Amino acid sequence: NRAQLQRIYGTAWETPEQLQEYKRRREEAKRRDHRKLGKELGLFIFSDEVGPGLPLWTPKGTILRETLETFLKQEQVKRGYQPVVTPHIGRVELFKTSGHWQKYKDDLFPMMGTEEEEGFVLKAMNCPFHIQIYKSTLRSYRELPMRLAEFGTVYRYEQSGELGGLTRVRGFTQDDAHLFVTPEQLDDEFLKVVDLIQSPLRALKLDHSFRARLSFRDPNSDKYIGSEDAWNKAEAAIRRAVETLGMTHFEGIGEAAFYGPKLDFIVRDALDREWQLGTVQVDYNLPERFDLEYVAEDGSRQRPVMIHRAPFGSLERLIGILIEEYAGDFPLWLAPVQLRLLPVTEEQVGFAQQVAEQLLAQGVRVEVDSSGDRLGKMVRNAEKAKIPIMAVVGAKEVETHSLNIRTRAQGELGALPVAEVVERVTAAIAQRHDF
Repeated sequence: NRAQLQRIYGTAWETPEQLQEYKRRREEAKRRDHRKLGKELGLFIFSDEVGPGLPLWTPKGTILRETLETFLKQEQVKRGYQPVVTPHIGRVELFKTSGHWQKYKDDLFPMMGTEEEEGFVLKAMNCPFHIQIYKSTLRSYRELPMRLAEFGTVYRYEQSGELGGLTRVRGFTQDDAHLFVTPEQLDDEFLKVVDLIQSPLRALKLDHSFRARLSFRDPNSDKYIGSEDAWNKAEAAIRRAVETLGMTHFEGIGEAAFYGPKLDFIVRDALDREWQLGTVQVDYNLPERFDLEYVAEDGSRQRPVMIHRAPFGSLERLIGILIEEYAGDFPLWLAPVQLRLLPVTEEQVGFAQQVAEQLLAQGVRVEVDSSGDRLGKMVRNAEKAKIPIMAVVGAKEVETHSLNIRTRAQGELGALPVAEVVERVTAAIAQRHDF
């Protein structure tokens, strides 16, 4: 009989206060766990029949996703981005040209087809597809910078033991864009991209604690492609940007993509954990590998520079982080349900539905609780569902054409005319602040 060993884990702390702080954070992490809250709030599910690492988005979760997408799309339109849509699969040869097949073959889902030359794989990145759109016709310098943007779903075969809620999945959506610029446009466009990345951080109140990481290559590693000169130029462009903006930053040697250096945005959440969200990358190498050109002002053929950028990084991971950051209490503009009407008796349901129609016409996401439950239970249910605004409708409110307002942020506000509520809630949503 062989002796059995038992492994025991423990922690040690210098003071009782440190131990108590550790316990507090552990309990807070459980309370904010996005996997638990996502299920309780009805935002997403996982199904064993579908497969691990593949979230299914419910109506409320889809509203949350689409609200974030709409926000970024509006910001992109202001900055001259053009939307594109690309397939979910592509030929192996495409990824061989880009270098992704050689570098990340084991991270891709298995090839479809019998011959490698004719085989297809689920895409793990969008850049080779956007490159094909750029390359579909000879471009003029007058067309640059060209900014192609897509919310593209990509697939990576993460090991089952590495999967974790929404923060590590096998299918996820990137807010991807690729900019094709002349060398002279690089610095200015890079600064504009950094400003774009900071815009959602400000709107989501994540800008108070972010740091910028200069993700450069490890000169002792052979995982990178391209010439020394190309890497030096790309890294210099990122250094110039952070110095121009005076950004707090640190260097991450070995954190670069295999084709170019990155500027990564690292945010600290409510539990004092750090996450990478936005990223912007300078790339001289893929334009070379795909033989990209444009006609310069003097008529010569020149090579563009590429900028890869993703302000959110991954919608799935961002939403997981936001659920935990807000503990499910999303700000009004982001909440899947922004206002719930609570009719005290059956007699007030009709009036509540009329008010709901007015709010829906203004784009407010509203529900009517027609359960017939007592008011106290309806209030508790709305609080549990983390609805930002509750509007109680009793006989007096119907008579005075008003709503008794209670908000998550301010508590009881009393009776307000329906017209005022509609005006205030629509303004608050548009300006992304509380009611």
